[in-house]
Amino acid sequence: MRARLSDIARQAEVSEATVSRVLNDRPGVSADTRQAVLTALDVLGYERPERLRKRSAGLVGLVVPELENPIFPAFAQTIESALSQSGFTPVLCTQTPGGVTEDEYVEMLLDRQVSGIVFVSGLHADTTADHERYRKLVDRPLPIVLINGYAEGLDAPFISCDDRLAAELAVNHLVALGHRRIGFVSGPDRFLNVQRKLEGYRTAMRRELGLRDRELDELVALTLFGVEGGEVAAGQLLGRGVTGLVCGSDLMALGAIRAARRRGLSVPRDVSVVGFDDSPLIAFTAPPLTTLRQPVAAMGNAAIRQLVDEINGHGAPRSEYVFSPELVVRGSTAINAGARGSEVERDAESVGSSAA
Repeated sequence: MRARLSDIARQAEVSEATVSRVLNDRPGVSADTRQAVLTALDVLGYERPERLRKRSAGLVGLVVPELENPIFPAFAQTIESALSQSGFTPVLCTQTPGGVTEDEYVEMLLDRQVSGIVFVSGLHADTTADHERYRKLVDRPLPIVLINGYAEGLDAPFISCDDRLAAELAVNHLVALGHRRIGFVSGPDRFLNVQRKLEGYRTAMRRELGLRDRELDELVALTLFGVEGGEVAAGQLLGRGVTGLVCGSDLMALGAIRAARRRGLSVPRDVSVVGFDDSPLIAFTAPPLTTLRQPVAAMGNAAIRQLVDEINGHGAPRSEYVFSPELVVRGSTAINAGARGSEVERDAESVGSSAA
């Protein structure tokens, strides 16, 4: 597409003469103004002139899933800020059902000669996906960093939240409140984060309650991610008499609360619900949600440090950096009404690493 000076000037908030000087690589333009014009070209989808291709070194792709789950905009905001502070221009690529795929976004980013790509909860988290797509990027070579998902044998830095620990903390919290029938609700088990949470859940349930695998199987419901999936899965488990629910995301936890209310149950009086993420505004739901907080800022900043080191030729260690979640106790969990007693109440007083 041929660039229109007026469109670029309007987007960059400069004069058309300034745009012309930048596009023709002429002197007399400050570095900030030049970058604003180049960014305007990228935002508008115009191809940079051949003489300016080398200046594309400041672009970094950021590929995230749909933005309906507020945890993904939170990651995007942190990563974009860290990139800008490091002198790079982020190119945000968001996916929607039936829209542009991850592979198509990567091709677009390669056409723009980006210096690197950050993937958040992408196909690298899907154990059934072909991870050869990432090996091809590494072999180019193109610096990449992958957040929340680990692929064995892929020579790249990974940044993850400790999903096993998150599920264990949730179970420990509910057990301390006197719950014994504790269910697990999450998305499809082809995703690594689901597998790890399920492993942590089973480990804690065996250790704390002495349950066998066969007994645990009937307390697990895996479905689609999102509010609707959480409602369906929680509905199945509520029918099996659970009094506590560990959910794979905050949105699924909100679906679980909806399922409980549709059955005339109160949260937390009748059912306690624990989420995962601590996404923005989740503290203001009714009731405020007890959840496992992902350290989004620490994870996002670490990812960009790794990527910038790679771009600058200082090879980052090819390993998985695992960040600990934090249990945030709010109003969606309470002492099990059927197990009230001095021992349970005493245990409950020490539950939770923080409250908000």
